Amino acid sequence: MDTKRLIVFIALSFGILYFWQQYMEKQYPQIKKPAVASSVASASGVAASAVANTTAAPEAGRLAKGQRISVTTDLLQAVIDTNGADLREVKLLKHGDTKDPKKPFTLLQDEGEHIYVAQTGLLGDGLPTHKDQFTSAQTSYQLANGQNELAVRLETVTTAGVKVAKIYTFKRDQYVVDVKYEIVNGSTAPVTASAYYRLIRDGKVENPGMFGTHTFTGPAVYTDEGKFQKVDFTKITKGEAKYVPSAKDGWIAMVQHYFASGWIFSPIEGASVCTPNACRYEMKALPDNMFAVSATIDLPVIAAGQKAEKSVGLYVGPQETKRLKAVAKDFDLVKDYGMFKIFSQPLFAVLQFIHSFVGNWGWSIILVTLLLKAAFFPLASASYRSMAKMRQLAPRMEALKQRHGEDRVKFQQAVMEMYKTEKVNPLGGCLPMLVQIPVFIAFYWMLLAAVELRQAPWQFWIHDLSLPDPFYILPLLMAVSMYVQSTLSPPPPDPMQAKMMKWMPLAFSVFFFFFPAGLVLYWVVNNVLSIAQQYVITKKVEKEIQQAKNS
Repeated sequence: MDTKRLIVFIALSFGILYFWQQYMEKQYPQIKKPAVASSVASASGVAASAVANTTAAPEAGRLAKGQRISVTTDLLQAVIDTNGADLREVKLLKHGDTKDPKKPFTLLQDEGEHIYVAQTGLLGDGLPTHKDQFTSAQTSYQLANGQNELAVRLETVTTAGVKVAKIYTFKRDQYVVDVKYEIVNGSTAPVTASAYYRLIRDGKVENPGMFGTHTFTGPAVYTDEGKFQKVDFTKITKGEAKYVPSAKDGWIAMVQHYFASGWIFSPIEGASVCTPNACRYEMKALPDNMFAVSATIDLPVIAAGQKAEKSVGLYVGPQETKRLKAVAKDFDLVKDYGMFKIFSQPLFAVLQFIHSFVGNWGWSIILVTLLLKAAFFPLASASYRSMAKMRQLAPRMEALKQRHGEDRVKFQQAVMEMYKTEKVNPLGGCLPMLVQIPVFIAFYWMLLAAVELRQAPWQFWIHDLSLPDPFYILPLLMAVSMYVQSTLSPPPPDPMQAKMMKWMPLAFSVFFFFFPAGLVLYWVVNNVLSIAQQYVITKKVEKEIQQAKNS
């Protein structure tokens, strides 16, 4: 098996994977309107009340609306609705829209074809849920220059005289919003209450990858006991969702490509809000292809005339590794590197470290490629020496073919004897390609998952390293580099195979027309370095053989 046969194998593998994905999508299409999944109530009366209240209508795409409160910070443009005092809309000012990068990316929204909101409510006799009306002193808030925090207060009073305030605190350069309940018991009886926090999203799944690959979209729960547990929408619909139902720590999230939201109950800084009682977690399907992930927390009994407070952080933003790590333990797991995480995650760590000095993701990719070539230099050198020796044996191989004619068994025996005599490993030329395969796949998944490279420019015509080259210049350069590299490799003994291999670089480059520009940039630089290395080694081996003949 030589390098060119390995390339054919890779191309066929990609093709098979693509058609398999197409077949599976036809066999198991996404369900448009799943039925409501049954929920399991907790043994306690308060928990049962939580389940009953949080599953009540309206739950789907037609959310009730009240007065809109707009909030603008340095990173976010948010909308809070007085109906439930819910966070209904969030635009990320530092991240461009997919279709129009000049507009901010919309993560949360409560109208249109895409529904995705963050809700909270209180459970107890007469306490406000996500369906009750709140009031606000202002309809517009903006984080001023030099101001580090911005508090938005919404209030309501129950018929029994219990005053409830929900306070959103936005902070400069933060995607974590502090959501605090302030409950003042103005009644004559003690108040027993629970608070629930949930994320509601439609079941639409993006498919940004090539050959059917895509990052995870759906809800997730993290606890120290169960660790990171993500659940597909289809499993929730079928009642097959498996996760730890309660714990004294953790967080819940709704994950999609590049972005995520999450209620944080065990922040990096501060104690878990689930103690002394456990947070109760739940995932369920709702009408109109909607899904919810939620957590319920029991609050201490509030005596008459007393006040209680409960604060929970809400992350709404991009899956930037540094920010995710600062939010909660293992919150960076929402960044989906797929099955090749073992390669992609450390590769991105190195890339991010280099970017901290270079300041450009394109040049960082080039420098990472140089480091990888340096790391595998000894292995590649040994392989290229083997290929150079095989190239010198090409005339003798042709002579053996002529001598044995159609007797392929004797021809193969003679070739293997020649390799043994000349101490040449026929599989040695495959090693550089075998080494590149996991790195190539790791680069692909890294670029697919890394929001840091989304809409990140390199130079010249490349304005987004996460998208294909708009003018296909890099794929064409890759085809040229592959052709040049093939001329340095030993020719196949089979004329038909040799003819096919001449067209292989062009055929293989077609795949790269649709790959992210950052990935093709890596491959082009890698090929150029390989050509230089292979050329030098080939000339050196030729010189050594010539000197051996002359001596």
